[in-house]
This record gives sequence, C-alpha cells and structure tokens, in this order.
Amino acid sequence: MELKNSPDPVPFCPSWIPASGHALRHVGIHFDAVRAIGLLGEEIAYEVMQFTDFQAGPIVRSGIGERSMYFLLAPGTAAGHRWPPGVEAMSRSARGDAFVGVPALGGGTWPLDWRSRPTVQDPFVDGALLHEMAWLRAGCTVKE
Repeated sequence: MELKNSPDPVPFCPSWIPASGHALRHVGIHFDAVRAIGLLGEEIAYEVMQFTDFQAGPIVRSGIGERSMYFLLAPGTAAGHRWPPGVEAMSRSARGDAFVGVPALGGGTWPLDWRSRPTVQDPFVDGALLHEMAWLRAGCTVKE
C-alpha cells in the first residue's frame, strides 16, 4: 500500500482550520466525522483517495494512541449510514459531545496531520463513497 498524501492544491482554508498548530472542533457544527482506527483507517483512506485521484477532501491522521483516521463529512451526514465494526460516526445526533483535532495547513501540527486536505472542489469527504470503502476494507458486504 502506497502512503501517498493528496497533492497541495490551490490554497483553501475553511474558517474551522486553525492558522497554526491544531485545535479541537466540535463535531456537527462545521463538519461530521467518521473515525477509523489503526490499519483499517489507513486502508480506507488509501481506497478513498485512490478512487478520487487523491482529491478526497479532508482526512485528518492522528499520530498517537490508536493512530486513528478522521474523515470529515458535511454536517448532519455521518449518522445517515450504518458503519462496520472499527468505524464510528461522530455527529451531533450521537450521544454526548464529540470533538476532533484539526491541524493547521502548515507548520508544526504534530500529532495531527492532513492525509488529504479540503479543497474548493472537495470541501468534505463523499459520505457514500466512504461508506462503501469502509465496508469493503472491513471485509464485509455493504449493510445499510
């Protein structure tokens, strides 16, 4: 599996991306998130990126702990799908508050970095594509 990141497109910086470092953002306000843990997250990210010619929309990688991958979807969309084991929807409709760390587009952002950046054309990851790839990589048939 090739660990290629998305190319640097024309600069696009939504208001929820911090100017430097990283910041926690409340899920469901600017975006929903889908979290996939460990190798499964890397595999799903690669499949989504390969399918979109490495223009997948915002995917944040955490470099500590379980090394999760966070796929940022349009607000209100993550809970619309049933996700396979190891993949979790994070939205306002879920119980409790959820926050996702978002890195700046440049500079020191460890332990977070962009696996794929948002662009004007792709401000969010395509939820239907992510759903299909998550079930595919989990080794199951798609369930809705």
